Amino acid sequence: MLRVAVPNKGSLSQSAQEILREAGYRQRDDSKQLALTDAENGVEFFYLRPRDIALYVGRGTLDVGITGRDLLRDSRADAEEVVALGFGRSRFRFAGPRGSFSEVADLAGTRIATSYDGVVRDFLAERGIAADVVRLDGAVETSIQLGVADAIADVVETGSTLRQAGLETFGETILDSEAVLVTRRGEVPAGFETFKRRVDGVLVARSYVMMDYDIELDRVQAAVALTPGIESPTVSPLHREGWVAVRAMVPREGSQRLMDELWERGARGILLTEINACRL
Repeated sequence: MLRVAVPNKGSLSQSAQEILREAGYRQRDDSKQLALTDAENGVEFFYLRPRDIALYVGRGTLDVGITGRDLLRDSRADAEEVVALGFGRSRFRFAGPRGSFSEVADLAGTRIATSYDGVVRDFLAERGIAADVVRLDGAVETSIQLGVADAIADVVETGSTLRQAGLETFGETILDSEAVLVTRRGEVPAGFETFKRRVDGVLVARSYVMMDYDIELDRVQAAVALTPGIESPTVSPLHREGWVAVRAMVPREGSQRLMDELWERGARGILLTEINACRL
């Protein structure tokens, strides 16, 4: 069976299980359950700490894992990202006391506190910046006040926590992170292609909607230029002479604006419907 690691808690856990359910896989009902076998689909799921998942996959103990890009990079495991999953997005940046730093080069010779020392060390090494990276587990904002560090590197969402601590971000973004599907570097486990195809189908279904509309035949070229679909739109004749029905997948984002544009081009009976799953 394909062995898949799933985050057992934290911000990634619920969304990871939702995407797997949408892909047709069984998921646990009890948060204390550590493993689940979906015999019908040939997959075993193991619920692990998100920080450990890349290590298990990189060592070949498990075949596939869902974790954060930041955790994957920080682990330095022999695993690689194969699919970005579009949830759990975060931005990793440097921060320091207001007015103390303006660019990353200013960090030379300083102490930097972070929970992601692997990510920070690699980032600094790529830029030839020598600094002392101090590994802390959480609440790094207070490290400067306590004299442990001169700057920090942390996940930034709204920035309100930093402002409360008298800190501000500076320099370029260290890493844009999100949930990712990972496998052992250079390996394609048996059964993985089917698993990936299902997950890809959910991602497409979440990003697209199905659009149907009726339009006069002499206006169809202008309309389908707006709705080219994935391969090509379906155009079918209607009982009403001189009219056709058009069906195409369109990006969910901007679909309401697209409906307005089609109306202006003479389309009528415009409908949007959800796509639950697909294979492209």
